[in-house]
Amino acid sequence: MNKSIVVISSLCLYFAAQASLACDYPTRVKIPNGTTATKDEMINGQRGVKKFVADMDIYLECIVDEEKLARLAMEDLQPEVEQQREEMLTKKYNAGVEEMEKVAAQFNTEVQAYKGRDD
Repeated sequence: MNKSIVVISSLCLYFAAQASLACDYPTRVKIPNGTTATKDEMINGQRGVKKFVADMDIYLECIVDEEKLARLAMEDLQPEVEQQREEMLTKKYNAGVEEMEKVAAQFNTEVQAYKGRDD
């Protein structure tokens, strides 16, 4: 009986932690067109990119923490399963980093277009 209470309590804590860590993928920011954007639009675009990068960092941290908790909750995790989970986490993490890099590169391209205009 006592062991059942411990198991149920542990599961409740696990699911509560999972719910609190629900990792939301950040919404991609709209990059202003450097050939037509105003200075204010470019500044707002920069703020949006910075927010996106910060939100993505939080997301990446969250998925790592979520995976750690999931593994702690699993008993007798087989090496093959652990490797599959690690590969999936790595793919998700790398995709997030790649998305950050794409957004930053796209914004930098638009900044160069903005600076190259003949106003």
